[in-house]
Amino acid sequence: MKKLIECVPNFSEGRDMSIIKQITDTIETVDGVKLLDVDPGQATNRTVVTFVGTPDEVIEAAFLAVKKASELIDMSKHHGAHPRFGATDVCPLVPVANISMEEVVEYAHKLAKRIGEELNIPIYCYESAAKTPERKNLAYCRSGEYEGLKDKIGKPEWKPDFGPAAFNATAGATAVGARDFLIAVNFNLNTTSTRRANALAFDVREKGRPVREGNPITGKIKKDEKGADIWTPGTLKGTKAIGWFIDEYGVAQVSMNITNISETPLHVAFDEISDKASKRGLRITGTEIVGLIPKKTILDAGKYFLAKQERSLGVSEEEIIKIAIKSMGLDDLKPFVAEEKIIEYLLEAENCSNKLIDMTCSEFANETASESPAPGGGSISAYMAALGVSLGTMVANLSSHKPGWDARWEEFSKWAEKGQKLKDELLHLVDEDTVSFNKIMDAFGLPKGTDAEKAERKQAIQDATKYATEVPFITMKKAFEGFEICKAMAEVGNPNSVTDAGVGALCCRSAVMGAFLNVKINAVGLEDKKFAQDIIDQGAEIEAKAIALEKEIMEIVNKKIV
Repeated sequence: MKKLIECVPNFSEGRDMSIIKQITDTIETVDGVKLLDVDPGQATNRTVVTFVGTPDEVIEAAFLAVKKASELIDMSKHHGAHPRFGATDVCPLVPVANISMEEVVEYAHKLAKRIGEELNIPIYCYESAAKTPERKNLAYCRSGEYEGLKDKIGKPEWKPDFGPAAFNATAGATAVGARDFLIAVNFNLNTTSTRRANALAFDVREKGRPVREGNPITGKIKKDEKGADIWTPGTLKGTKAIGWFIDEYGVAQVSMNITNISETPLHVAFDEISDKASKRGLRITGTEIVGLIPKKTILDAGKYFLAKQERSLGVSEEEIIKIAIKSMGLDDLKPFVAEEKIIEYLLEAENCSNKLIDMTCSEFANETASESPAPGGGSISAYMAALGVSLGTMVANLSSHKPGWDARWEEFSKWAEKGQKLKDELLHLVDEDTVSFNKIMDAFGLPKGTDAEKAERKQAIQDATKYATEVPFITMKKAFEGFEICKAMAEVGNPNSVTDAGVGALCCRSAVMGAFLNVKINAVGLEDKKFAQDIIDQGAEIEAKAIALEKEIMEIVNKKIV
């Protein structure tokens, strides 16, 4: 699964769009990165840029953007309403998909080190990337702003985390951080009252509301012994919220920023506000996502609401997303188009290619039957396995919803979830087998004039052949995993669908045997004979076990249908 991170650098220029364009053009030169948003501000004289991609590519794009900004922006001449201390003022990295915060912190430090060393810009690491507790707070790192930087940077307590402890008059300093994804979301209410919406926002936002003497609305705010206001915290950590009225829609909303989606996932915020709203005689009529959202956030929400309904979670992504949309009313004010709102889908659409798994059944069969050598037996083996696992998953879902088996929904839901994951992995291998074949063809097409070219071509052919051996071997292992699901469903699943589990087992066995043929024929061409023999020996063992398991499952099936 592809790792994705987001980068949201803030540049200290919001009035001269030619400068901003030069910076964003630099970002777009990096393959594997997509520019999502450019938001300039006149009064703040600051532009917030958002781009996303695979980690190494994002780091490269971020470095180039910081470098370009340091060449074009002179902080000694900068003025604006927003706090700032550098040409690239802040540069946070945000985990989006298949990557932990700990990994993102490592990338933040890698970026910070490179900026500091190669561009001679003082770097302070903040939020999760902070190297000291006090520097977690961005406001602390930026205290004194650019104007105070010259005096403080030489003090021991203000030594940068990376880069020189010296004043850079034109570039200033940069804060590089790692933080959670921020979700901007508005909850629509069945009221036009801003005051009631604001009261609801105060109920839930982490900061809460000030404690007042007497009247909770107009009473004097209570103070502690140091003279500071006393606050009653709200119920949702990592959130900021206010209430307002939107003329365009004619309704009041609770407008919320969820700054820590690990502490407060979107669906938790929705349920909590719904509960607090009902106690005030209000109701959420829908939810509006502002900007983009990670796929995991929507999938987690969909699974949460499916579980509340005691329905199987082992359904397709499309179905889970549909449940999330309908449960939270994401299409209340306007259609929620997943391909335009979910970051991963947006990237897939941008980098789309002709995939076998995107074809119709007829198109796939016709392409296989054509004169082209690909797709071949490896892709067909992976697809057979995907179909076999899908049948086992279907039985699990049918069992989860079988009348009278309500108490067992979670048992079968877990099997279905396992099947969905395995099915998706096998579908990926359908195309990956063709990719491996193309690698071999590309290697054979390399020039072979000089001795160096011949050596390079020979090595490329060996590398590609090894990869083409490994891909069907992975297919074998994944297809073999499918037997666990098919066997369980044959034994304890809905008896009306026991033959479907049997057909699933037949598909998995054929997939293992078919993929093994590809392993063997590709391994023959390898010069690394030890690797070739090892993978053939392992494949033979898997094939033998698959044949035995298929026989065992078919015996179970046949006993149940006679």
